[in-house]
Formats: sequence, C-alpha cells, structure tokens
Amino acid sequence: MLTHAATVLRQVAASGYRFTTVTPLTHQRVLARRGREPGATLRDVFGWNLSFEAGALPPALLADMEHAGLVRRTGTLLRSNVRIASLGDDLFFHSAFPTVEENAVFFGPDTSRFARFVLHALTQRRAQARARVLDVGCGSGAGGIAVARALAATGTPASVVMNDINPLALQYAAVNAEVAGVPVTLAQGDALSAVEGEFDLIVSNPPYLDDAAQRAYRHGGTRLGRALSARIAAESLKRLAPGGQLLLYTGVAMVDGEDPFLAELRPVLEASGCEWSYAEIDPDVFGEELERPVYAHIDRIAAVGLVATRTQTREPG
Repeated sequence: MLTHAATVLRQVAASGYRFTTVTPLTHQRVLARRGREPGATLRDVFGWNLSFEAGALPPALLADMEHAGLVRRTGTLLRSNVRIASLGDDLFFHSAFPTVEENAVFFGPDTSRFARFVLHALTQRRAQARARVLDVGCGSGAGGIAVARALAATGTPASVVMNDINPLALQYAAVNAEVAGVPVTLAQGDALSAVEGEFDLIVSNPPYLDDAAQRAYRHGGTRLGRALSARIAAESLKRLAPGGQLLLYTGVAMVDGEDPFLAELRPVLEASGCEWSYAEIDPDVFGEELERPVYAHIDRIAAVGLVATRTQTREPG
C-alpha cells in the first residue's frame, strides 16, 4: 500500500501540482459554489476533493490509487480517499474532506502557520554536527520535514523521529517523508512516552480545541483544550539535551483578556532553567468555535508560539 501511495504522490508532484489547503468553512463554501459539477483537474480531485469521472486522471495514476486503496466509488463517479496539500516545494497526504473521522489527519492554515513559526525560530540556530529531532503529534509530518530541510540548509544533518498516537497519521507521514527524501523513524504512542532519550530539537503543533467528540486530531483535553499542550511542553522541557530547543505552536482560549495557558506554563518554564520567549502568532483563529456553549465565556482563540532553549549545562540535581 505504502509503495503505491508514494508512487501516487510522486506522480502528482511531477505534474507541478500546488494546492493551498483552506479552513473547513472556506472549503465548504467553495464546494457549495461548485454544485454537483464533477472534478476535472488534479486540484479538483486532490485539493477540493471533488468526485470525478475515471477519465479525469491519467490511467497509471488511477491504477496506483486503486492499488493503494486511495479511491472509492460514489455512484457513477470516483472520489479520492485523501487530499494533497502543498507547503513550499513538498506535497502532503492528509485526510479527505470533511475531516470528521476519529483518526482523521488534519492539514490546514494552522499547519502553514506552524511551519512558518518553526522556520523563523530556526533562522537563529547555529549549525551543529548532527541534530536529533522529535516531531510530537506529527500528523502529516509537515513540521518534521520542514525542520529537516531548514537544518540541512544550515549544514546540520537531522535524525528525525515522527511521533503520533494515530497509526494513520504515521502512515501518511511515512509516505510524505519518503517522497520528500527525508529519512524518518516512526514512533507510535502518546507523545513523549513513545520515545526515549534526549533531543536537540522538539517541535509540536498539538490539537488545542475542546472537541465535543474528543477526536484525536482536534481535542486538546481539559481546561478549554490546553491540557495536552501544557503536558507536552512540561514533558519536552525535561527531554532537551544541553543547548536543545522546544518549539511549540498551539492555540489558547483567552478569558477576560488574559492568557491562561501562559499563566499555567510560566512556573514550569521558570523552574526548567531554560531561556524562553512566548508570543501571539495570530490573535483570532477558529472564531466559529465561539458559537459553542463551552466557549461562551471566552474572548477569542489565539495561536501562540513558545520557544524554550536549555542552557548548555544542566543545573545540578
């Protein structure tokens, strides 16, 4: 399956395909505007995820999709079981629209913001002989792949570990990394408990919403969805090698003008001995969530970024 899936992604990449994945609301609006018109292009099939006639795709591409289990029949038409997003020069498999399944693999504007945040932070990083990298909750693998490319550009080869609790996410990440030419090690399990040792760089874009269905790709746990991000931050700080760095991108439900995530994390950061900075990346994301009762008392959901760097020597004890 993975071999045929990689062949599909390579064929799409060879066509020059590019597609910027939008929010679910924007995607739905575009579909409503398109009506029942079948897809006719690769962007229709893999970007907008429209149903299509068999003749819309090259026969070899369709055959590989069938061998990989990436296509299904809907009436007289076919529909891809995956979407393909572009980020820089790389393409990424992610889940079909709408992403409602428990094991859905989400790629959207948040992924692009996460990648920009990571790449910006890495512009300040010095080259080293080798970096052991961990992408916690990797999803499609976009973060880990972006990191590997950025480190390679500075002359630092990276050993990348992709972690996720979702087996499907690791399947997609493995294919995406193979086609990108980035060697990775897969680690299925719950965040830092799935890996051993210290890391020179830990990156993470955990789910941060309070999802009523508690779907893994959306639900960030208790405390308005921030519990998982707080746990990943605390566990990651303990697993940084001397000089190692944590780059955490997440979202926070702001209450009465205050940031409860930063308030919760500040004592942990101060006790860690790390140098750190924290900033809002986007002041207003997922605004539609505010219509749900659980968010009735919050001002907004903001995307934030934490950069924490361990000093070169650990404190005794």
